Amino acid sequence: MIKPVALLALGACALTVAACGSSGGSDTTSDTVRIGLEGPLSGDQKVTGVGMLNGAKLAADDLNAKGGIEGKQVEIVPIDDAADADTGVSAANAAVKNGLDGVIGPYNSGVGIKTLPIYEEAGLVPIRLTSDSDTNGMGFTLQPMDYQIAPVETKAMTDWLKARKVAILYDPTQNYTTSTAEAVKKNLEQDGVKITAYNEVQPGEKSYESDVKKALDTDPDVVFSVVYFPEGGLIAKAMYSIKPQARCLADYASNDPGYVTTAGKAAAQACPTGGVPAPEDFKDGPAFVAEYEKEFGSAPGTWSPYTYDSLNFLAEGVKQAGGFDSGALKEKLSAVKDWQGVTGSVTIDPSNGNRDPATVTINSVDSKGEFHVDEDWAKAVGAPY
Repeated sequence: MIKPVALLALGACALTVAACGSSGGSDTTSDTVRIGLEGPLSGDQKVTGVGMLNGAKLAADDLNAKGGIEGKQVEIVPIDDAADADTGVSAANAAVKNGLDGVIGPYNSGVGIKTLPIYEEAGLVPIRLTSDSDTNGMGFTLQPMDYQIAPVETKAMTDWLKARKVAILYDPTQNYTTSTAEAVKKNLEQDGVKITAYNEVQPGEKSYESDVKKALDTDPDVVFSVVYFPEGGLIAKAMYSIKPQARCLADYASNDPGYVTTAGKAAAQACPTGGVPAPEDFKDGPAFVAEYEKEFGSAPGTWSPYTYDSLNFLAEGVKQAGGFDSGALKEKLSAVKDWQGVTGSVTIDPSNGNRDPATVTINSVDSKGEFHVDEDWAKAVGAPY
């Protein structure tokens, strides 16, 4: 693993890690491989972070049962960024100082823009869960990016909900929500849809009823929220309380069990979200869910299978590269094609480290309060579900 003294030797290579490479491998005296899991392990998005952490832990358990990575047992190191960039920077620096071989995460793009360079400069190859294009090239990701998400959500409004007028509510404080809102707005306008409102909403409020009413005053066919799930749930709750004729759709950032908890089941059912298939909806999902529930006594989060796959993806790269050297590891991971994980087939675009194609869906909430791919949406747009 990288020790503090090793950081001094990186020199110029730390800034050009893909070109000259640097070692993120374990030191010869350690019998463990330390993999960080950065995510919101506290705060409003804690439920997301815990699901991420448990997915990585489950992957580590499975790897360890097969001999670990490079014959060493895998240890998951929690790195709590609380969905805050400043907190994330402090946590990332501390984790690197204490020694890491690899890192999974972070989740929030605004955090990742600050923390991913820290890991890369330390000779690590992050497997991120960020979706904002500003994090392109900062390691690799197995989940969808904003440019893959926005077209699906646009088509859901035009081809499924038949919207000709849309009001957009978005969080201006986050990179992902800002970029996705802008992309969807542009796409809708290109399709001839009128944007009746394009309003900022500040995160952390206890109610968004006034924001929803202001949007509804513009007479939209759809109110589309581009916020993370704590705010998305409250917007859905306000829409359900008012019961307007306008339909409700929430962006991918709200696709989390916490959305249902915050909104209430009935309100969440009335406001589908962009997202990814539920863990059990993947081909190999049922076996993963059963193993997860046996281990943790609860259902997996939306991103649990993604962190599970991320660690296994990293482990396969290390095996192919013969270690954690960043140059060799990036070369092998950039060439991945049709690698199979719980979340399906993975092929990497070598130009940016992103999964391509990446599955994006529109999900609705069932009678149990769980997300599943919306069948009506799938039929309307011809999605293969």
